[in-house]
Amino acid sequence: MQAEKLKGHLDLLLLSVLSRGPGHGYEMITRLKAHSDGAFDLPEGTVYPALHRLEGAGLLASTWDVVAGRRRRIYHLTLAGEAALADQAKQWRAFSGSMSRVLGASAFRAVRSPAFRAFRCPAFREFGTGLAAGARLAGGAA
Repeated sequence: MQAEKLKGHLDLLLLSVLSRGPGHGYEMITRLKAHSDGAFDLPEGTVYPALHRLEGAGLLASTWDVVAGRRRRIYHLTLAGEAALADQAKQWRAFSGSMSRVLGASAFRAVRSPAFRAFRCPAFREFGTGLAAGARLAGGAA
């Protein structure tokens, strides 16, 4: 996903991932990628500064630990981080719902428009729609 589209949402994503349990920075990167089916494959140069900034703001706390023989900083949410997550998630749901309503309405109008119907495949006008029409188009029996 383009970094430009993530602006303003990275904090929410990191807080959300950490709400499922503490972890080190690279683990946050792999969790984001896994939970988004690869859409949020973020570089370390994006995630680590955000984690440090969130820690500086008091939304995260960290401790040092040894994981797989390597010294790592383990991050976890603070109470302020939990409150920020709840607030940001509420704002995101309101925004997302509004976007869905606008996009859904415009998509519905586009499908119903005469311009859309004019560009449909002429074969569909002749054969109709649905599974039986598909079979007829493919040369099979309906």
